[in-house]
Amino acid sequence: MKKVSVFLFLFFTFSNIAYTQSVSCDELTQFVVENGYRKGSLSSYTLNSSWLTEVTAYSYDNSIFVVAKIKRNEYSYTSETYVFCGISNSNWNSFYYGGYGISTSYGERFHKYIIDYQCNCN
Repeated sequence: MKKVSVFLFLFFTFSNIAYTQSVSCDELTQFVVENGYRKGSLSSYTLNSSWLTEVTAYSYDNSIFVVAKIKRNEYSYTSETYVFCGISNSNWNSFYYGGYGISTSYGERFHKYIIDYQCNCN
């Protein structure tokens, strides 16, 4: 009987996880911006990039989220907003400050330290 109870508990637990809806990227971005602590931000003037227009980091619940505005292509005037999750403090600092032995371009540093952490949202 005990094995059946454990099986049923695990079955319903994993069934509920499979059917839960994920959060939208817009909702996640809004939540992070409204509730997170702003760690730092870089504008297009500072970034000097053909594709990055703004990058802002927020700290929430001991985790760093980065909200970035990225152009569709280098000739576009509009940009899309993306959110990146689980960025380590050292990755953010390496992107934001650069340093010895770290490439000087913000675009290169974004690819090295941030872009692989795009949130799994809709």
